[in-house]
Amino acid sequence: MRYNRLGSTGLIVSELCLGAMTFGTDPGRFAEIAGMDQDASTAMVKQALDAGINFIDTANVYTRGQSERFVGQALKDLGVPRSDVVIATKAMGAMGEGPNDAGVSRYHLMHQIDASLDRLGLDHVDLYQIHGWDSQTPMDEALRALDDIVRSGRARYIGVSNWAAWQIMKALGTSERLGLEKFASLQAYYTIAGRDLEREVVPMLLSEGVGLMVWSPLAGGLLSGKYTRGDDGRSAGEGRRAAFDFPPVEMDRAYSLVDAMKAMADAKGASVAQIALAWLLYQPAVSTVIVGAKRADQLTDNIGACEVEFTQGEWDELDKLSRLPREYPGWMLGFQGGYRGEKVSPRRNPK
Repeated sequence: MRYNRLGSTGLIVSELCLGAMTFGTDPGRFAEIAGMDQDASTAMVKQALDAGINFIDTANVYTRGQSERFVGQALKDLGVPRSDVVIATKAMGAMGEGPNDAGVSRYHLMHQIDASLDRLGLDHVDLYQIHGWDSQTPMDEALRALDDIVRSGRARYIGVSNWAAWQIMKALGTSERLGLEKFASLQAYYTIAGRDLEREVVPMLLSEGVGLMVWSPLAGGLLSGKYTRGDDGRSAGEGRRAAFDFPPVEMDRAYSLVDAMKAMADAKGASVAQIALAWLLYQPAVSTVIVGAKRADQLTDNIGACEVEFTQGEWDELDKLSRLPREYPGWMLGFQGGYRGEKVSPRRNPK
């Protein structure tokens, strides 16, 4: 297991993060993805920690708080020293029917950090994240609330999820102007079959030193290798996408990539999922990739991605198949100013 700084902070996290979205049996929201009881969740946490993963990510809305409770109970049952694990959770989604039971208002965030800590059985989380955009709360209100949460000791760092580049830049500027805690990380969707993040967000992250935590790195299982063109398994009710066809993916591009990754995987004695995960681990903006599993063999396979290396030819082939078409102003920026800079090398280079 390799370890990276979370953005420009001094916090060191494993390059794979255990996602706890599969934890819980509550039939509420995200029930299609969850389903693991306490014993299975505890075993998954132990397997991850034994493999060197020191980072666990959950959220208050996952199985209506049950995921947080299962994470906290697992740490307690396993006797994990608090200083040996980095715990992240999130708030924003609806936790009730009332008008103030969602969003990032001071009212909601102050309630939810305390509720999350109670469920986790902890006195602080290491990373507290806004789970999405709230059009009704002024940005400075949310940032002041997050700053107070850090200053109170209930969180060590703050982050954000699923925001646009301009929103994050506005928040960073507001925090700078007001002397508030800044976002350390962004949790966002990013895969070899969905590189939209590279248009605006990735350049911003690299410029501002914000770490990237990748969610759904296998595109909801589409890049696991079990789906093929013309036989995606959804009609037979197999796999996660049968019940929850998300995130959206350009299918022709994805299937062409799966075909290419399968050939590479066969040559390396690896799996298609490992190739897809390893591609992300090579990206310079990525601090950690969140992997979620329901079975021990799935997690074992995911962890094996840390050992995958690419040749330059393989890297170029994957890039050609997955590269986004250039859009304005990107092509003009490269045309006018590209010669002034030097190409930034990835953290790990193909051989």
